[in-house]
Amino acid sequence: MGPAFPLFTVAGIVVRMHWTFLLLLAWIFAMGAFAEGSEGFLSGVRTVLFVLAIFACVVLHEFGHAFAARVFGVRTKDVTLLPIGGVARLERMPERPGQELVVAIAGPLVNVAILLVLIPLTLALRGPAAFIPDEPGLHRIDFLGGLVFVNGMLILFNMLPAFPMDGGRVLRALLAMTMDRVRATEIAAVTGQVVAVGFALVGLLIGNIMLMLIAVFVFLGAGAEAKSTAATAALRGLLVRDAMIRRFRVLHASDTLADAADELLAGDQQDFPVLRDGAAPDDGTALVGLLTRSGLISALAASGLAARVGDVMIPPCPSVSSRASIEDAMAIAGDRDRSDEEGRTGADDHAVPDRGSATSRRRRSAGPCPLVPVIDHDASGAARLVGMVTPENITELIAIRSAVSRR
Repeated sequence: MGPAFPLFTVAGIVVRMHWTFLLLLAWIFAMGAFAEGSEGFLSGVRTVLFVLAIFACVVLHEFGHAFAARVFGVRTKDVTLLPIGGVARLERMPERPGQELVVAIAGPLVNVAILLVLIPLTLALRGPAAFIPDEPGLHRIDFLGGLVFVNGMLILFNMLPAFPMDGGRVLRALLAMTMDRVRATEIAAVTGQVVAVGFALVGLLIGNIMLMLIAVFVFLGAGAEAKSTAATAALRGLLVRDAMIRRFRVLHASDTLADAADELLAGDQQDFPVLRDGAAPDDGTALVGLLTRSGLISALAASGLAARVGDVMIPPCPSVSSRASIEDAMAIAGDRDRSDEEGRTGADDHAVPDRGSATSRRRRSAGPCPLVPVIDHDASGAARLVGMVTPENITELIAIRSAVSRR
């Protein structure tokens, strides 16, 4: 989704704002300001405050999902505010249908709770007239009455059976009580895409760009969820040793970028583990970094062939044991943030040196892991680098398993 800036943290969950949200606020301010003439500035400020109040309700909605998921041991990575709403990134959705149902419905229930507070408050302070707008326009809507209306719409909209929205997840959970989860996801995803096409057509007819954007988000999200669920099912029960690359080359910190470029051209390996100088190629305790293909190309452009690998490498990703489940490796490969906070997965307990610079720490927390080292311990207890897992070879394993299952 591009850059999203952290705003604050609640109960360990970071709330972020996508940069496009600022564009929304600017547009909202302009809409209110230009509509009111000499009172335009105050009108624009009031309209922006109203929109921020709406998104405060959206954040509470997402925290409803997050706290419900936490009950079942599922961590929430962050909540991101987008112009089309909020997104809570759960590390996974509970696979038990009853648990998924609770997590999915928790968000709309928060909006119900907000209404139970807002409706009597609005009636007491503003009276029934607050719910009936005198004139059209967001800048003229009654503040409390408008919030009541918006929360009601959030409930109705989110409960539409359009996967991956809450209603779609509720539908998937209910279907999964009577059929295979993959099949339930396929049905919910197709339903979501049909609803998304309906959104797009309505948005096109009435000229509502926001509705068309939501349609695109729902359509793509439904397809992605269906593929993700199918992939997880295809890999269930497999171990890291079933997917890891066993034939690989390593680099050492003192190697030059010319050496690294030679290794890149000599075979099909794209990313390289980097070991301390003088370490054996399978010494698991000597792992000090990674050099990716993109990192190598960027470093060559900036520093030339003579630069040292140790000066441009990034810190290593957490390692796994070959006996760990493939889901552990996928979690690390897909989310470096989770790996750093929760520690290394599997049987490895060696210390991985960290260069400790501010740059290293920033790189460590940024994005997915391109290469997950696989480290086992031999009979003497020594840590050995026995393989590596990349997103590409996990994808290849999924393709092979899917092809075999269709026979």
